[in-house]
Amino acid sequence: MTQRQRRVRDRTERGQRIVSAARELAEAEGWDAVTTRRLAALIEYSQPVLYSHFPGGKDAIMAAAALEGFAELASVLAAAREGGIAGVARAYVEFADVKPALYDAMFTLASELPFAQDDTPAVMQEAFAGLFAVVEPVAGDEEAGILTEVFWGALHGLITLDRGHRLSPENRDERLALVVGRFRARAD
Repeated sequence: MTQRQRRVRDRTERGQRIVSAARELAEAEGWDAVTTRRLAALIEYSQPVLYSHFPGGKDAIMAAAALEGFAELASVLAAAREGGIAGVARAYVEFADVKPALYDAMFTLASELPFAQDDTPAVMQEAFAGLFAVVEPVAGDEEAGILTEVFWGALHGLITLDRGHRLSPENRDERLALVVGRFRARAD
């Protein structure tokens, strides 16, 4: 390995260490607890080192975490695809439950990541494709992309309202079953 390759590898590993530490801290204490000062102390690098990797500071670190999250979500949805709409819906909700801070970075908190645009990162498109794959077969005459956005919106709405304690916890499974049932009924 050349010295240049070693430097690139070390820089990549440092960047990953920063993002991993941010994710761990966010899951433990929320994104408000994630600051460059706290991260620098946590991983034993100076703040300038963090900014050399992520010139946008915390927002850039959170965006990097979100991109990792989209890759993880895409994998989860692909694995759940055999279960059809119900399997994908459950997997999506479970992902949000297990990784709430990551889900927030991906979908709730302000972000400069481009959604539904020509320059949307491939990993984000892949996560959306995981939803599209189970909605498209039941779209009928309707535009499958728009219908997938509605399905995604329904799931996200349920997750957000549930996490905000705006819905009755005892009806959680029934609400998800209703959404799934409405989309399955489109195939009939």
